[in-house]
Amino acid sequence: MERRSRRRRRFRGLTMFAAGLAAVFVVVMVWISWGGNGGNRSSDKHTGPISSNELHPKQVNSRTNTGPGPTEAINEAAEPNQSSGLSGVAAAEKQVSDQDLSRVYDIVIKGGRVINPETKLDAVMNVGIAGGQIGAVTAKPLKGKRVIQANGLVVAPGFIDNLSYDPNPLGVWNKIADGVTSNIAMHGGTSAPDKWYAYYERNETPVHFGASFFYSQARNQFKLSRYAGATDSEISKLKAQAEKALNNGALGISFSLEYVPGIEAPEIVPLMKLAHEYNVPVYFHARYSDMEQPGTNIDALKELIGYARETGAAVHIDHINSTGGTFSMKQSLDMVNAARAEGLDITACIYPYDYWGTYLNSARFDEGWQSRFRISYHDLQIAGTTHRLTEQTFAQYKKEGKLAVAYAIPPEDIDESIKPQYVMIGSDAILEPGLNNHPRASGTFARTIGLYAREKGVITLMEAVEKTSLLPAQRLEKQAPALKNKGRVAKGMDADLVLFDYNTIIDKSTVEHPDRYSGGIQYVLINGKLALDNGKLNKSVRAGEPIKSEFQRVKSQDGSTLLWDGEQYPAIYYNGQPYIDLNVVQLHGYSLKWNQNKHYFLMEKNGQVDINQNGRSETKQRPEVGALMLERDYQVAMGRFKTSLLSIEERNFFPIEWLGDIGFKLSNINKNWTIEPS
Repeated sequence: MERRSRRRRRFRGLTMFAAGLAAVFVVVMVWISWGGNGGNRSSDKHTGPISSNELHPKQVNSRTNTGPGPTEAINEAAEPNQSSGLSGVAAAEKQVSDQDLSRVYDIVIKGGRVINPETKLDAVMNVGIAGGQIGAVTAKPLKGKRVIQANGLVVAPGFIDNLSYDPNPLGVWNKIADGVTSNIAMHGGTSAPDKWYAYYERNETPVHFGASFFYSQARNQFKLSRYAGATDSEISKLKAQAEKALNNGALGISFSLEYVPGIEAPEIVPLMKLAHEYNVPVYFHARYSDMEQPGTNIDALKELIGYARETGAAVHIDHINSTGGTFSMKQSLDMVNAARAEGLDITACIYPYDYWGTYLNSARFDEGWQSRFRISYHDLQIAGTTHRLTEQTFAQYKKEGKLAVAYAIPPEDIDESIKPQYVMIGSDAILEPGLNNHPRASGTFARTIGLYAREKGVITLMEAVEKTSLLPAQRLEKQAPALKNKGRVAKGMDADLVLFDYNTIIDKSTVEHPDRYSGGIQYVLINGKLALDNGKLNKSVRAGEPIKSEFQRVKSQDGSTLLWDGEQYPAIYYNGQPYIDLNVVQLHGYSLKWNQNKHYFLMEKNGQVDINQNGRSETKQRPEVGALMLERDYQVAMGRFKTSLLSIEERNFFPIEWLGDIGFKLSNINKNWTIEPS
């Protein structure tokens, strides 16, 4: 018996070895057939030190096609886009341990087409979910208490709507049915985020939620006309209120310049300087929406770009398809492209409809609206009805403050504006009682994928997923760490997922019926809970959590140091990792050249001391206790290695351990680091 059992074990071992060789062979063959393209590496979680890896200057993300046409789209639904290369698959499999494969998950999504826009993963895989997080993404079998058969379905990150409004108890379910897992009120928001967050936490909101500091709302406390400017005293109070709001979780600052034209530079610039200080974006509904003088789209974008250049703050242009770009899209996008090439941090969003909607008593319908928007009364329709307006009914509904849809956007403007890599999707709506909203409140995200990716082929499926999930997360995640774990399908990320049939996903809401749920979306998971299960809403699921800005500050010093050639420099800790002033390298034979457009320092050995006396003495000083520690997306690169920098006031710091990556020999005794002679 013993001998027989040994033989069986030996046979099983040989069988497993052969299977392993076969698996390696398959991976190699797939690698060859896919062209062996490289890609970004992903990490288990985005809560550790700022990333440090190899630099590949020649790798750029460029669109080589405009996506499949209607015929190719059907084929694309059946098969992953193999041109994305093996890198995403390899990155996912590399994260999976034997323990991950042996555990029993709460939910396993089996055999779906998994798309992770961060790594460009696009492959049929299995996803294991436990405790609200993704525990594994792998082609290997997984065990689960519940198994969702996802054959023929796309498994994507839950959509993030960062141009929404307050998550009211009616509209959030239309969002979920449209694949939205995070509802962020960055167009509007709140002037009192402490109370706002507390309210939605008490009400157990089913989606994740967050908000900006809404400047226009805060301004109302002074009972100012929408056409009047604030006084210096009022501006000072508003700035202090905004700073308090940021420290209470507000994700940025929002302005609605077209609706409150009295807000001008004296009010805007101080708030933008504050936003830059706190490393949060400023969202703008721009001042103009047309090409009629005085005041055109071009003037509106010049204004916003000028603020970004003057203050250094990040700018987001709300719905450029309807404000800032209508009738001038190519010229408007060229302006944004040029500003970004200059190194300014500017992004934009659109909603994928060629008609906009707003309240008839707003400043948008001030005198002259017909010539500005190139429409007449009949081009207006009351939301939730079939009523097209006349001159008489316009006056009546304006008094009532009704919301009307305006058929006023050239369709080609949507096609053009959705293409740039930095343009994301945002609905600018949430359904209100009485069907009082634009159909984008219920259909924005399904329409983006179903119409603009599958049917029209203006963008690819990968790009559509990126624009609806990863890009909105990245726009806000610098100071909102919750978003670093969203917008991706990878081990350690939050289990916020949407599963849809790429052949059938589409919006079904209309102007007459803006409450209709989207089609083709089968499952929506929020924190690992099924809020949409096999096409049916589960309104008992209340898994939403607040998404807030969080700020780390320099704490009391612990005495950690770096010793380099007999000189001692103070270290500071961020997310458990030691950092040192970047200027230290200039005292030890290295030069630093700043690339404004790319936001990185090029570090090269030159054998000289290349720093003035003030810089020399500053490297020996610890930052003040209480100073903000910020990730501004600055980097330092040497050869093929790069690392991200930590910014504290005007100084930049790099992780000490990166010195080991670029060839230095480091030792560490009780948090005191030494560069050893090579």
